[in-house]
Amino acid sequence: MNKIYGPAREEWPELLKRPTQTIGDIEAMVKEIFTEIRGKGDRAVSKYTSLFDGVTLKQTAVTDVEIEEAEGLVPAELKEAIRLAKDNIEKFHRAQKTGKVSVTTTEGIECWQEKRPIQKIGLYIPGGTAPLFSTVLMLAVPAGIAGCGEIILCSPPDKQGKINPAILYTAKLCGVTKILKVGGIQAIAGMTFGTESIPPVYKIFGPGNQYVTVAKQLATQYGVAIDMPAGPSELLVVADDSANASFVASDLLSQAEHGTDSQVILVSTSRDLIDEVEGEIASQIEELPRKTIAEASIQNSRLIYVTDKNEALDLINVYGPEHLIICSQDEAFYTDGIINAGSVFIGNYTPESAGDYASGTNHTLPTNGYARNYSGVNLDSFTKSVTFQKISETGIQSIGRAIEIMAEAEGLQAHKNAVTLRLNSLRNS
Repeated sequence: MNKIYGPAREEWPELLKRPTQTIGDIEAMVKEIFTEIRGKGDRAVSKYTSLFDGVTLKQTAVTDVEIEEAEGLVPAELKEAIRLAKDNIEKFHRAQKTGKVSVTTTEGIECWQEKRPIQKIGLYIPGGTAPLFSTVLMLAVPAGIAGCGEIILCSPPDKQGKINPAILYTAKLCGVTKILKVGGIQAIAGMTFGTESIPPVYKIFGPGNQYVTVAKQLATQYGVAIDMPAGPSELLVVADDSANASFVASDLLSQAEHGTDSQVILVSTSRDLIDEVEGEIASQIEELPRKTIAEASIQNSRLIYVTDKNEALDLINVYGPEHLIICSQDEAFYTDGIINAGSVFIGNYTPESAGDYASGTNHTLPTNGYARNYSGVNLDSFTKSVTFQKISETGIQSIGRAIEIMAEAEGLQAHKNAVTLRLNSLRNS
């Protein structure tokens, strides 16, 4: 890893750059695929599934028989772990429910807000080298709690035309209504426009590579909402001499193994800890099955020494990490001061892996600095807030004149007339 000691603040933007391509590098390809799928539907989806996934499918939709077969292939121990995680995720997200908010703003004027579920939800679940069945839990569980009526799941097939059994088992467990063997750009385009086999949706959720990220952003140009522009995974650990170097190294490697474009950073006020963590990484990485991926990611990563905790906190808020682990004697300083982070993990015994799987918080989080202006997925991500108001005769008389004055000042006479007619009617009666 690259070690940096006491970088000047003006060096931070360059130092904290993510190892990602710019949108311009891949946007042309994404637009081309969107155009083709919009015009040709399933034929284009099949073409790109063959091209990118190396398989030609007779049928895109997963059948009930396939789901039953998959259920038999998932080990009992894994099923039990998935159910435990589901239970914790349900508890945390169900606690986020809020009721009707109502207020009388003026006598005779009642305003209230209620949550309504988004009717049609699309979930994108990556497959490939790390089939993320855990992401099914993170997205389908809150969608179900919110009351979303239609939950569509797309995931890329393997060379045999199959989706990982654990993904299918978890999808059924969480009430997904339709599962499709479609991945990448073509999945996002299919859910955006709808095809003969892929229903169109109102909002798309789920992580993916940079191609999927750009595809989701393009989908917003066609009236489809997205959870966030989530891309390659990242982790920042802030630690002092109270941290356990082997734990810190394991956390850094747990994110590094996600993909070659992942990024992990250690920020520390201890030179000794930085050296110890570097040694632990070199040792632990040798035992990883995904060693090659982790090594490539480590090349994008940093070990940064700063002189004090104030500088460390400022650097973290500039970076805006997807995941932040705090291993410090003064953890309250960081928990109170952190502004920009997707999800925070506190203490030596709180690995980021816990949030990825089973503690209950959501692991679909903003990356690439978007933690500065996006929240991670939560129950409200699957709902809309609808406002209501009811005004009585007394109420319109209380605010009517103010509305008339404001409408006239903006040059909107019809707006004024809508009130004036009512006020005159009340005066005449």
